Amino acid sequence: MMMADWLRFSALLLTLGLPAAASGSERPHIVFILADDLGWYDVGYHGSEIKTPNLDKLSAAGVRLENYYVQPLCTPSRNQLMTGRYQIHTGMQHQIIWPCQPYCVPLDETLLPQLLSEAGYATHMVGKWHLGMYKKDCLPTRRGFHSYFGYLTGSEDYYTHVHCNNITSLNLSRCALDLREEEAAAAGYRGHYSTELFGQRAVRIVAEHDPKKPLFLYVALQAVHAPLQVPERYVEPYAFIRDPQRRMYAGMVAAMDEAVGNISSALRQAGLWGNTVLVFSTDNGGQTLFGGSNWPLRGRKWSLWEGGVRGVGFVSGPLVERPGGASRELIHVSDWLPTLVGLAGGSLNATKPLDGFDVWNAISKGFASPRLELLHNIDPMYVDVAPCPGSERLRASDQSADGKGAFRSGFNVSIHAAIRSSKWKLLTGYPGCDVWFPRPGHNISSSPRRSSPLKPVMLFDVDIDPEERNEVSAGYPAVVDRLLGRLRHHQQSALPVRFPDEDPRCDPGPAGAWGPWA
Repeated sequence: MMMADWLRFSALLLTLGLPAAASGSERPHIVFILADDLGWYDVGYHGSEIKTPNLDKLSAAGVRLENYYVQPLCTPSRNQLMTGRYQIHTGMQHQIIWPCQPYCVPLDETLLPQLLSEAGYATHMVGKWHLGMYKKDCLPTRRGFHSYFGYLTGSEDYYTHVHCNNITSLNLSRCALDLREEEAAAAGYRGHYSTELFGQRAVRIVAEHDPKKPLFLYVALQAVHAPLQVPERYVEPYAFIRDPQRRMYAGMVAAMDEAVGNISSALRQAGLWGNTVLVFSTDNGGQTLFGGSNWPLRGRKWSLWEGGVRGVGFVSGPLVERPGGASRELIHVSDWLPTLVGLAGGSLNATKPLDGFDVWNAISKGFASPRLELLHNIDPMYVDVAPCPGSERLRASDQSADGKGAFRSGFNVSIHAAIRSSKWKLLTGYPGCDVWFPRPGHNISSSPRRSSPLKPVMLFDVDIDPEERNEVSAGYPAVVDRLLGRLRHHQQSALPVRFPDEDPRCDPGPAGAWGPWA
């Protein structure tokens, strides 16, 4: 049976609720590479001054996803990638998991690697977890991965692999190792730059893999998250960039691009590329505070503007039936679980109701996406931890006179929320930093631009206005009411926010390592 026929047959069996009964060699190898904080503008094929030859080449030979959405923060995107469910349905709609918070992705959720392991895959993870680690049951090796090499918190030093965190309940700041091999602290890698270290481990996994068994390799790179650190050889080609943060960031992107190229080369050398689907994605928009750029999109990481949620992404590999183009079909990070399990011939029977869709035909064949709507988030506790200068003037308009919020169409429009339906995007409350940051290297002395004061309810036609410059709610009251009704509908199924106080028992001690304590 030819691969294309086998994939169609597997999809049919999944539709009927039947397992696919293929040998491992017939199932595609799946490699998912997730960058951290990579901005929309920060790839060569979006016109950046930063060169990304490997990303450009791989994406040109596959399908670039130009209407693809992630979440505005690390943990939420990873949560939805692994569960296929909106964060409101896991209680994780607020912020990230901080190192001392005693929770993780709910243990009754079935994660992507578990489903692929059940389908016969060898599952390996390299890099950043950030989905909770307060007890051992939360660790990657307990959630479906056969091997793990990486770090558990949200960031660390690229060379020492030490993470520093304030433990307010103990009135101390603790710095400790955050690098693990399987479940044990890995202390022997000091001085090895993370992007190279994780890339080399991924290459080794590929080289040692038995080609008769299908492979799922999840590489969650530390790059290009702060702190801004990179070997000088990657920065040297960018001496022309005047902004020192942007210059260092460019070197970090270059190191990441090289790591991706090394992984794809390893797949070819191992004879696996002909049967591989490679997905590349960022986890959220770029952080302009540390050199990232989402130009010409509005906003940045932590915001619901397009600059926070429209993500760089592509799919590559010989199994893409119509390569060499750009897909503008609506696709979301939660769609990867049903899509990849479908490719693997696996079963979705063990999952809770999914919010993701199988979008393989939209990507590979150019069909219409089954996704017509996308809930970005509903977060009643939102606080902008890094507000834009002058943004404090925007908050008063988000509240009613009694301070309890203003309701319209049954939805409290003071709540930080956003929804996309077809071409329309509706935002309520304060969406986060709302400015358009200048294109890197242009107008470098000018201040970021903002429009007129924000309103509690804003509507944009993002098909023709992806920069969100023309707010049109006054002209389309019926659209506004319909989308507020959809937000109300989603809110009715939302779990209470899970965002516990820190547990002082998290303290790893002066010579310890971050990890489970409960």
